[in-house]
Amino acid sequence: MDMTAHGHAHPKKAVHNMALVGDHHVFLSHLPMFMAPHNAQVLLDAAFTNGGKNVDEVYFADHAANPAVKFYTVQPEEFTLRELFQSGPMPQRTSFKATVFRGHLEKGGVPIEALTDIDVHVNRVIHAHSFEGSRQPTLTYLMFGSPKELYLAHLVSGVPDFDQLLHVSGTGSMPSAEELLRGVTVEILDRPNEAKTRLQAHETAPARAHVTGAHQFLDLKITVRAEQYFEEGELSAKRMSNALFDQTKEEQKAGFD
Repeated sequence: MDMTAHGHAHPKKAVHNMALVGDHHVFLSHLPMFMAPHNAQVLLDAAFTNGGKNVDEVYFADHAANPAVKFYTVQPEEFTLRELFQSGPMPQRTSFKATVFRGHLEKGGVPIEALTDIDVHVNRVIHAHSFEGSRQPTLTYLMFGSPKELYLAHLVSGVPDFDQLLHVSGTGSMPSAEELLRGVTVEILDRPNEAKTRLQAHETAPARAHVTGAHQFLDLKITVRAEQYFEEGELSAKRMSNALFDQTKEEQKAGFD
């Protein structure tokens, strides 16, 4: 943390790499750790432009042409992550420069020439929270997207934990488009919050959803179409160490090498 002239700490600027998912929409998920300045979970609804022209379709076309690639990543310019979601009437930052990579930029990902040094515009902050307190006891996810293109992000809470993005569908009392905009959390019933018991590809599980501000719960069944991102090692401790970057057994089994 840096210190201001008045002695107050403020977060440092850093490169906050993000996972990118979406077949018809751009969704970004900050790749967090439990150490500052990366100690926050942030999900964004975004758009790409280059020279003022929207270039989302460049990403969609590249993604469609490379179906074996589970997810893409975005490497932004340096900035303070909290500028995207700090309290107040308006965020301090609603855009940043970045380059899009096919695959994981830290594990052999390839930069896409037409999506290099582009502008990323934040349409909406889907969810954001800083890491404080203990881990959730029950396996819990954040639902986002639209009824036609639906995703779950594992709710990262307390160390040790894991990060995960899932492409899903569902049946039962599914949230409407308006309810998704309000925010939806999904509990996987009778499932402990562990990497080895997480939802996995092609699995169907009963769940209970809650829409922000609502008084009732929604009973539904979630089917996982694909596990698009999974990371455990970098959320296993509060301090940097070589062990954070060693592939865990669960990562090996999931094929995220």
